[in-house]
Amino acid sequence: MADEAALSRPVGAVLHSGLLYDLSLGLRFFGRERAFREKLLALAHLVPGETVLDVGCGTGTLAILARRHVGASGAVYGIDASGQMIARAKAKARRADIEVEFQTTPAQALPFPDASFDVLLATLMLHHLSRNGRRELAGEMRRVVNADGRVLVVDFETSTRKSRGLAARIHRGHGSVGLREVIALLGAAGLRVTESGTVGTKNLHFALAKLPQSA
Repeated sequence: MADEAALSRPVGAVLHSGLLYDLSLGLRFFGRERAFREKLLALAHLVPGETVLDVGCGTGTLAILARRHVGASGAVYGIDASGQMIARAKAKARRADIEVEFQTTPAQALPFPDASFDVLLATLMLHHLSRNGRRELAGEMRRVVNADGRVLVVDFETSTRKSRGLAARIHRGHGSVGLREVIALLGAAGLRVTESGTVGTKNLHFALAKLPQSA
């Protein structure tokens, strides 16, 4: 588990307005956000009974959908550096009558024991972290994924800085994180990328990684 000193480090670009975040995604995906989120979960190959961690979970939409996929025998946790995001995520889960454990914590200091999760999701959030923050997160994901587990990273292939509108400003953060950089980042942390490519929407790419002995 990451030490307390790590919790005090800057966490990158923290988005605080959950309502604004949800509004921006609604505009970006023209009301098809759920279909987009389901596409991301398909890349992670979730199966019933798995334990999942959504890193940088925002307002909880993906985590709640993941809980439906893993069923009553599974479990889903969501963490985000913004307390306002987590508050909105908890409210969403209550309304949906879905049990997800949400908590406020930076992505670079995951408060979980080693080998705790079958699947880790880091979607549309890596570009909000500094380069050091990305390396710290990759190391933390390597630490908390179990021997047969999977790590899914999804991010923008090119910068959104020239994009216009509210949605682009919300996701601009520190720029994009190219697929080569993601693969190198995961590899340096001791993970092996087994699948990668384009998501097929919004100039996004993905990388799915495992521990070397399970790949």
